[in-house]
Amino acid sequence: MFAHTITAFGTLDILVNNAGLQQDAPVEAMTLEQWNRVIGVNLTGQFLCARAAVREFKRRGPRPKVSRALGKIICVSSVHEIIPWAGHVNYAASKGGVMLMMKTLAQELAADRIRVVGIAPGAIRTPINREAWETPEAYASLLKLVPYKRIGEPEDIAAAAAWLASDAADYITGTTLFVDGGMTLYPGFESGG
Repeated sequence: MFAHTITAFGTLDILVNNAGLQQDAPVEAMTLEQWNRVIGVNLTGQFLCARAAVREFKRRGPRPKVSRALGKIICVSSVHEIIPWAGHVNYAASKGGVMLMMKTLAQELAADRIRVVGIAPGAIRTPINREAWETPEAYASLLKLVPYKRIGEPEDIAAAAAWLASDAADYITGTTLFVDGGMTLYPGFESGG
C-alpha cells in the first residue's frame, strides 16, 4: 500500500490511521479468534501503517514548502478509548491501545517534528453502527447518549482530520480530539445523576 502510494504520488506527508472492526460477544463467549481479529485490525494495523509512514517521512526529509512538520499521523480511535463497553471488550481494548500507541509515538517522534494525534469519534452515521440509527426508535435511543442531540456525520470527522493535518495545528501532538457530540460528558449525569 505504501509502495503504491509513493510510486503514484512521490511521497507521503499525512497518514490518517483509521480502522474500525467490531465483533460483539460477552467475554465468556468471545473466542480467541474474535479477540485477535479485532486487535489485529484496529491496533496492529495502525501500528504497521504508522511504522511505514515514519520510515517514509524520515527517508524523504523535510519539505518546508509543504509543511512545518516532517509528517503527520492521525490515529482514529473511538470514545471507547476511555468509555468501557460491555460486550465489546476486544473493541474497547483495541481503541484504548490506539490511544496509548498514539501518545507513545508522539513522545518518541516529536523531536523529529513528526506530529502524532488522535481523533476519537462518538456515534457517527456509518455502516459499523447502522442498527443504532437506522430506525426512528433506535435513533431516539442513541440520542440519549449524545448531549448535542444529533448523530455525527463522516464530514465531522473529515473536518477535524483536515484541521489536525494542517499547519494551523502545528503545535498539537500527543493528544486526542473527541468528536462526539458530548458522549464523553457522561450524559446519564446531566440532571445531577
